Amino acid sequence: MATIRQMSERHWDGGGDLVFEEHPVRPIANRAAEEIADGVLCLKSIASVTAIDTGDGLVMLDTGGFFDQEVVFDSVRSWRPRARLADAVYSHHHVDHVFGTARFEAEAAEQGWEPPTVYAHADVPEHFRRYRATAGWNAAINQRQFGLPVDGFEWPVDYRMPDVTYADRLTFRRGSMTFELHHARGETDDATWTWVPEARVLHPGDLFIWAVPNAGNPQKVQRYLSDWAVALREMAGLGAEIMVSGHGLPVFGAERITTALIDTADLLDSIEAQVLALMNTGATLDRVIHSVEVPERLRDRPYLRPVYDHPQFLVRNVWRRYGGWYDGEPDHLLPAPRAQQARIWVEMAGGVSAVLRRAAELADAGDLRMACHLVEHAVLAEPDSREAHQARTEVYSRRAQEQESSMARNLMLHAAEASRRNRRDLAGPG
Repeated sequence: MATIRQMSERHWDGGGDLVFEEHPVRPIANRAAEEIADGVLCLKSIASVTAIDTGDGLVMLDTGGFFDQEVVFDSVRSWRPRARLADAVYSHHHVDHVFGTARFEAEAAEQGWEPPTVYAHADVPEHFRRYRATAGWNAAINQRQFGLPVDGFEWPVDYRMPDVTYADRLTFRRGSMTFELHHARGETDDATWTWVPEARVLHPGDLFIWAVPNAGNPQKVQRYLSDWAVALREMAGLGAEIMVSGHGLPVFGAERITTALIDTADLLDSIEAQVLALMNTGATLDRVIHSVEVPERLRDRPYLRPVYDHPQFLVRNVWRRYGGWYDGEPDHLLPAPRAQQARIWVEMAGGVSAVLRRAAELADAGDLRMACHLVEHAVLAEPDSREAHQARTEVYSRRAQEQESSMARNLMLHAAEASRRNRRDLAGPG
């Protein structure tokens, strides 16, 4: 099996299957942990987990999800059997980063050791409270986004709160190492990126994930493109030799790290600048979505492929941040129920059968985007029509296969599977 460094080299050269088998938000096969530098352990699960041996205990930069607790503990203990976990840093509040200290705390109690101190930004506890208040919603949206089972999956409601929080910057020392924590707004408003100067290790959290940044995500809260770019540029000036990405593999070498961070910042700045330029002309959201493009020079970067989020989703998030929810279409201000609209349109088109025939023609001609609109109207107009649901399953299944973005692909596959069961949605009441 290739080492993490060898796999990273292959990914940098464009040889990794980042769309499917080696997707950044997916564990490496068997989730092997590996020492990638002296005293630095890396585990690539859905998110990455990094442990640093300071000579006076271990410090973890992100700790894994609730599904990772056993593998994280076993991996660290195979590497350093007796070194106490002294500290942990949450890069942000997402559940794939904040659950890995439980086994270590139980061990500390058994051994009579001091428990680990957990560091995070001051807004993390409020996000944990938000997660408790919206557990049902988060279960539903993650079932759609990741293709999770619709039966039996529950969103966690018990969180390990941080012991030490900070607002802008915080530095702590452990053994021979300094840990410089910096706040940023990016995928979340509570992001922490960490610089360990003695080891030349940079931990950006989810500010770098080997993909178009997760700055759009259609089901999640506000993201911050320009703030994100500022943080990336600050990190690029540090001269890091190892960057342990929040998702995906580490990047090795100062020149590559600087290039990857600056390119990512350029992409974010470009999308936001294009959106704002159009908004300042009074353009509608529809025009903006279909006008903004990723700069041509960045499209072939292996670490900026749209394998997770989609550039159009980023455009929508910029619009939401600066323009609110109104998309510039007057009939959307106080709309009739969508099902009522669909019934009228389908009636005018000559009925559901006529709409489905036209949808099939469009799909066969390669216009799956328009075919999706028509089958959606057909199912809304006649929600019990097996014919309409069969057409919807077929169209969304075909369109999903065209998507490089796993978010777009999984949401479409969820719609297809719902119609296979004669429903519009499986994660909610639809």
